[in-house]
Amino acid sequence: MKPAALFFGLLAGLAAPAGAEGLRRLETGTDSRGWEAVGRLDLGGTGFCTAALIAPDLILTAAHCLRERESGAPVPVTRMEFRAGWRNGRAAAYRQIRRAAAHPDYLWSPEEDASRVRYDIALLELDQPIRLPSLKPYDTGKSPERGAEVGVVSYARDRSEAASLQDLCHVLSRQSGMLVMSCDVDFGSSGAPVFSLRSDGLAEVVSVVAAKAELEGRKVALGSDLEGVIPVLKSALSDEEFHRRPAGSLPQMTDEPKASTGAKFLRP
Repeated sequence: MKPAALFFGLLAGLAAPAGAEGLRRLETGTDSRGWEAVGRLDLGGTGFCTAALIAPDLILTAAHCLRERESGAPVPVTRMEFRAGWRNGRAAAYRQIRRAAAHPDYLWSPEEDASRVRYDIALLELDQPIRLPSLKPYDTGKSPERGAEVGVVSYARDRSEAASLQDLCHVLSRQSGMLVMSCDVDFGSSGAPVFSLRSDGLAEVVSVVAAKAELEGRKVALGSDLEGVIPVLKSALSDEEFHRRPAGSLPQMTDEPKASTGAKFLRP
C-alpha cells in the first residue's frame, strides 16, 4: 500500500502486540513500498530500536536507544548498525553509524517518566549516505493537534524480522512537550517514527515513540514533540566538544520536579 493511502505502525523499543487491531506485518515488497526508509537499528547484541531516514545520511530514533537498558552506559556507535527496510533476513541498505547525539536536555533514568520522554530523541549520522530511489528520506513536520490522525511503522519484540504497520491511531493530547497517542505499542518499538499525512498526500515524521503508558486503564503511546528539535539535534551532532566528552559526563537524571501527564508508565 502506498503512503498516501494510509497511516502506519509504531516503536522500535516499543511494539504493538501481534494481532493488534489495525496492525499488519509488511511481509512483501509490495506491502513495504514507501516504508523502506524505516529500518531496524541494531545495538550490537544488546537489542534493537526502530529508526527512520530523514536525510541521506541521518536517522531519527529515541535517545534512550543510545544507552544500555539496565546500566545507562552509552552504547558505542561502533556497535550500531542501521538496516533500512529490514524484512525476513535482508535489508534494502546496511549502514554503520559514524556518530550520534541525543537531545542536549535529555536526562537518562532507569525509570520511565514524562521528564525523560519530552527530550527522548536522538539524531544519528550514517557512515555513508543512502542514495537509492526506493529509500527516500522522510520530511519532518510540525506537531499534530489533539484529535489528529497519525500512524506508525515499527519493529518490536514479537515482530523483529519485519516491520508492522498500524493503519490509524489518534493524538489524545499534547502535554509537556510530548504527544499522548492511542497507538498500540509494546517493547521493541522505541524510536519508531510517528507519521502524519500532508495535504499533498505525502507522509512526514511528526514524532518519535519514546515509551508506552497506561492512562485511565487504557494503553497509550508517548512520543517526543519534534517542533524546533531537529536544528538542536543537528547542532549537537556537529559539536566536536560534545563528542569529546567522557562517557561519565553525559547528563543523568536529576532531582528536578517531574512533569505530570496523569499516565502510569509501564516497565518492561
